[in-house]
Amino acid sequence: MHHSFPLVETIVGGLFFAFILGFAAQKLRMPPLVGYLFAGIIVGPYTHGFTADMHLSQQLAELGVILLMFGVGLHFSFRDLWTVKKVAIPGALIQIIMATLLGWGLAWLAGWGTGAGIVFGLALSCASTVVLIAALQRWNLGDSTQGRISTGWLIVEDIAMVFVLVMIPALAPILSGQGDVSSTEVMYLLGKTSIQIIAFVVIMLLLGRKIIPWSLHIVVGTGNSELFRLAVIAIALGCAILANYLFGVSFALGAFFAGTIISETSMNHTAEDASSGLREFFTVLFFVSVGMLFDPSIIIREPLLLMATLLVVIIGKGVGAFMIVRLLRYPVQTALTIAIALAQIGEFSFMIASLGSVYKIIPQLASDLILGSALISIICNPFLFVWLNRYLHKPSSSEMGTSSVQHEVDLLSAKPHAKLASPIKPISIYFADENMVIAPEVSEHTVIVGAGSIGQEVLKRLQLQNETVYVQENRLDIVAQLRAQQIPVAYGHALSEGMLDAVFVATAKNLIITIQNKTETIAIIEAAKAQNPHLQIIVFSHNEDDKQLYLQAGATNVVDNQIVLANEIMQVLM
Repeated sequence: MHHSFPLVETIVGGLFFAFILGFAAQKLRMPPLVGYLFAGIIVGPYTHGFTADMHLSQQLAELGVILLMFGVGLHFSFRDLWTVKKVAIPGALIQIIMATLLGWGLAWLAGWGTGAGIVFGLALSCASTVVLIAALQRWNLGDSTQGRISTGWLIVEDIAMVFVLVMIPALAPILSGQGDVSSTEVMYLLGKTSIQIIAFVVIMLLLGRKIIPWSLHIVVGTGNSELFRLAVIAIALGCAILANYLFGVSFALGAFFAGTIISETSMNHTAEDASSGLREFFTVLFFVSVGMLFDPSIIIREPLLLMATLLVVIIGKGVGAFMIVRLLRYPVQTALTIAIALAQIGEFSFMIASLGSVYKIIPQLASDLILGSALISIICNPFLFVWLNRYLHKPSSSEMGTSSVQHEVDLLSAKPHAKLASPIKPISIYFADENMVIAPEVSEHTVIVGAGSIGQEVLKRLQLQNETVYVQENRLDIVAQLRAQQIPVAYGHALSEGMLDAVFVATAKNLIITIQNKTETIAIIEAAKAQNPHLQIIVFSHNEDDKQLYLQAGATNVVDNQIVLANEIMQVLM
């Protein structure tokens, strides 16, 4: 007998096609989310073959939105925004207004109402954080002036769109044009919503900033990493639900603030690692569900409107950003980079389009135009960066023999530059008391990666010699033990973003790696050497082939006797 399991079928079907097409997109040097969107089209109601349950996929997408916004909060930093505030804040706000007006004008030409035009324009105004970060990493721009401005610009856009997502449901009766609403009612609705948002923000700042870190500290004390992962996810989802049920604001705002609170604690990187798997899982399902809403026939039915929408996204937003940056007296190179980086739309556009459809503010055609222009602009974005790279770095006379087509292929197929970490927030180190203390930057110290029996023996001997030692460990039970001994320890995987910075590898004199995973050891050696070429690195191996690999990777010494490993390491350090 055949049994129907729509939830299982929706998840399995969506993930299967997302994997196949996401892999294909990656091979074609495009963001995988393009593949996820196409996967949604395949399993959606507008194509033949397997069709996923639309209602269930929308509920899964809501979980994706919550976790996506939680991730945005984890990456948010007022300090990062403050460094580029003079251009990022006015630039982002002016561009949002300009793009919204352009979108509204296009909606007016299409015969839609004012509310539909506003929502349509807002959906076209916000660029994709995923696409932007990927582009900055690929072209090694993350730590450049234009990279920092672009990231700050996106932070401002993200904050603005969070509040847009909150206001759309509240203002839906007005924006959809259903019934007459007086100006008094409009002001009451805006005031009520604003008070609810302010009340939620105040509660989160006064109570959330105490309760959330306190809860995580208690879980850390158990030494159980599984409970810690569960606590992080429970906080993200719990804050989202409470925000909606108690204050009437969106799930997105609750999850965003939960992320921002954790981002300011010592557990920010660990929390990000703990939630990353589930966040990525539901983010994929979110993009798949968005793709399910897209009707591919729009390309044939309304090619002119689709082209006009795409021009607003790529030309209108790009030119607007360029002019704003130039007016603020930044170089042409910076203005061009920011213009191209922002000439696309993504996650928030999908969220706004989805809300607009649910509350019957925008017609289905508008949703299709948003999704279609998002797909095309994301696909075009890498090629715009190729053009920018050619414009800024014209080939020399010796390269003139190579055709321009071949040059573009070479640029697109080139391996990405080494990944640049996002701006690192201050890392606190676990000490014995419950107050998390931000460790002052140190130098000429020793870092131990892995605090097992050998690592702890080396630690004791170094302490007897009054050496300053910082430990990196990913087992919570050991972290709790070291905490009780007032030993500074960074909790998390050594290769996680910012973890080597947390133990100040760049200014250390010794790095001792006691873990026995060959692949991870080599990666740690290479990452540490990249930060500190003069670092003395000591590792363990009883295998001659592995020993040669470690030395080639940059290790200074390889100790090959595990029984007397602590003694040998100390002899090397003497």
